[in-house]
Amino acid sequence: MKHRILTALACGTLLASVSVAAPATAHGDYEPRPPKAGEPETIATGLNGPLSLEVDGRRVSFVTENFAGELSRIGRDGSVTTKVSAPGEEISAVSSSRGTVYYAQLTGGPEGYTASALMALEGDGEPREVADIFAYETESNPDQVNTYGFDGLTEECVAQVSEVNPQFAAVAEPYEGRIDSHPFATLPTRRGIFVADAGANAILRVQHDGTVSTVAVLPALAPVTVTAEIATSQELPDCVVGSTFTAEPVPTDVEWGPDGWLYVTSLPGGPEDASLGARGSVLKVNPWSGEVVTVATGFVGATNLAVSTRTGNIYVAELFGGEGGAGQVSVLTRGSTTPTPLIALPSPAAIELRKGKLYVTTNVFAPDAGEVVIVPLKEKYRGGGYHSFSDEDSASAETESEAETE
Repeated sequence: MKHRILTALACGTLLASVSVAAPATAHGDYEPRPPKAGEPETIATGLNGPLSLEVDGRRVSFVTENFAGELSRIGRDGSVTTKVSAPGEEISAVSSSRGTVYYAQLTGGPEGYTASALMALEGDGEPREVADIFAYETESNPDQVNTYGFDGLTEECVAQVSEVNPQFAAVAEPYEGRIDSHPFATLPTRRGIFVADAGANAILRVQHDGTVSTVAVLPALAPVTVTAEIATSQELPDCVVGSTFTAEPVPTDVEWGPDGWLYVTSLPGGPEDASLGARGSVLKVNPWSGEVVTVATGFVGATNLAVSTRTGNIYVAELFGGEGGAGQVSVLTRGSTTPTPLIALPSPAAIELRKGKLYVTTNVFAPDAGEVVIVPLKEKYRGGGYHSFSDEDSASAETESEAETE
């Protein structure tokens, strides 16, 4: 189940195998040590649901204001200029490459989307549709190979669940992946645009001619046995105790890693807070075979990640992580499978790494109070002190050479 945090947060197919592996390696002279975060600097304010962010090499930022249905540009002086406005719809999944800005435009709301398209914007021109993502989902429904929901409930208990807590009604019985599309992140390359579709539970690739294909379906989460404590915390009837619940994986970002794999955050499906444990994950996906490997778990509301090509560190925005679930950014140092808290930030959603600095959207639930902040980083090399990096970039569209190796 998705509690539609990504909605109110405005809320063939390759079935992946899963194993656990260390994060991508980087240069041999680097000894992993937890980096240090400097004092955040706010560069933009007054945003409405900034769930997606793109920063190019010139520090020109694009941010989606999902709740307002707007794509905005953040200038060097912090000015916010609306580039695309679609009142009543959702704008999401922004990225850019070679002067073209890509984003997703969606129609629908908490009860489900009825349209989703990958769009492109060049300069001050009019947006154009690159691909109809929803049409592909309707035709292919990649995650129909997965089964989610409660298992082991009697008919009477299913009826009680629907009556006591209607938001669980749709998942009170086992179900195969349904038609649902919510592109949440994009990654442009020479061979197409990779899309993390949080509704389809899949990583897609859109070729530049608009052809859509499935790279990988993320596997369903391991079933959780419902205890009395879980039933109470989710306001569910006692009859669910002893049953199992299988959640959807919900991919929320896709980035290149130094090893040529795609790195993906999994939220996962509801509840997204820590009430069922820290179930969010970082996965890696082979873009050519569709193999999926678990890099690390232990995140709470993993909504975005940034991968350092220089150190192999992976930075993850945890929407509900940290003390009291207020939010934090964590880091996986190279070779680690356990996240380390880096800095507490209020409700962080999107994160990008450019030249030794993290760009993070925060306060994403507060109407017209969302922000973009810059967090300077210092990382440690073997035998030395901490150093700030001025030449570091995240693995993104700027490392498209990774996409050229099959």
